[in-house]
Amino acid sequence: MNAAETLLAAGCDDAVALQCWEQQITYRVLRRLVRQSAGAWQARGLRPGERVFVLAPDGIDWVVTYLGVIWAGGVAVGVNPRLPAAELEAVLADSEPRFAWCEGEVADAVEGLTAIAVTVVRNDAAWAAEVAAAAAAAAVKRDAEDPVLWVGTSGTTGTPKGVVHAQRTVVDAHSFACGVLGADSSDRFYASSKLFFAYALGNSLFAGLRAGATVILDPEWPTAQRVEAVLERFRPSLVFCVPTLYHKMLQEGVAKRIGRSGVRHYVSAGEALPAATRKAWREATGVAPVSGYGTSETIALMLYSDEDSGLLRPTPLTEIDYAEVADASAPQRIWIRHSAVARGYWRRPEAQADSFRAGGWFSPGDLFLRHPHGRLEYTGRNDDMLKIAGQWVSTLWVEQRLAPAAGDTVLQLAAVGVPTEEGLTALAVLAVAMPGQQPQAQQRLAQAVQALPRHRRPRWVHWLDALPLTATGKLQRAALKGLHAQALQRMALAA
Repeated sequence: MNAAETLLAAGCDDAVALQCWEQQITYRVLRRLVRQSAGAWQARGLRPGERVFVLAPDGIDWVVTYLGVIWAGGVAVGVNPRLPAAELEAVLADSEPRFAWCEGEVADAVEGLTAIAVTVVRNDAAWAAEVAAAAAAAAVKRDAEDPVLWVGTSGTTGTPKGVVHAQRTVVDAHSFACGVLGADSSDRFYASSKLFFAYALGNSLFAGLRAGATVILDPEWPTAQRVEAVLERFRPSLVFCVPTLYHKMLQEGVAKRIGRSGVRHYVSAGEALPAATRKAWREATGVAPVSGYGTSETIALMLYSDEDSGLLRPTPLTEIDYAEVADASAPQRIWIRHSAVARGYWRRPEAQADSFRAGGWFSPGDLFLRHPHGRLEYTGRNDDMLKIAGQWVSTLWVEQRLAPAAGDTVLQLAAVGVPTEEGLTALAVLAVAMPGQQPQAQQRLAQAVQALPRHRRPRWVHWLDALPLTATGKLQRAALKGLHAQALQRMALAA
């Protein structure tokens, strides 16, 4: 098979495949451009299995290039073009791509890395002419288990890993969109996240193309106002965002203004969707978001909830198996199987052994509580599930109680388990107040803390200017313990 050929098989010739502001192209044109892009890559010497970094803002050129690499038999690697030079150099050195397709200052930066053996292909007029003049290539057939693309993990808990996906990854990438959301060729998909992020790549671009629908792209970084502008102009029917952005759109009044934009389903993933955010979004727009769970290792969403309880169940075609634990009522890891599950990690043997097993099974590092009728409650990662005073406490539970109580006075809030001087485990909360509302935020959060059961009360509350986020907008939880330690040092110096 060839994954790019599979992705482009469903769309009707004259249907709009991609829309990016002033540009739009039909499936007929997209197929032609992808074949020509593949021809250009082959003329450049790309061989099957060789990796190509795609480092540019989202757009039609991005999709044509990405799919062209796959059509030619190569392995496409979408990379954040905003990566700092040092991080980009480290990723390039570790991944060893043959080519890097980029533009402007990013191309200059990659060319300046003389120690890295990579050929830069600039997305400019010369490359456009090269593609236009190239002979249309036949799709290079590969084994279903051969690598087709890489996705970087988000880095929320430490150093990002390269996730290697197989050609089969795309076959059922639309199982959530079609099986849960009822998507078909009449839909218009839009993800606020960028295409180097698995959430947008799998659930918007891949799922949209597999359904023969229209995929809306935006080269700009997502903000509440930018999402509003996209919805007003292009009227997507399926919208994929992250909880942080839903919260911002509520805070800034965007949610009420887009209530009549015609969105059939909002989807939230990337992090757990707080129940208060789901309720507020439904009140503002009339449509409650569907909460999804997926990872860079799965591309498509594997679990979902369309209920106020937030309890998750498998998406169509997803199989769940459970780890063997002494106490089945305790939070535990699960095993997931679906055709969209990755082959594994690049050069991470310990992580590979921990997370992947024979038969196509993958186990994320997150923990879940089992409920009747196959429902699952997400409780966070291993480090997020703590034993305090002999009782289980999830930092996620604490956050979801405190954040709604603080309301619009708090911009960001996170809880983390930390050691005490006595060698026990306690909770610390790190919070960021809305501008000009520090006194109100402190008062409301203090009241909310006192209302918690004693074993769930944080011992420390630190007020900071900002909490660190990953490039995909998720909280960088690996940094929280360090921020707590720094806050303690400042308290000691001030004493």
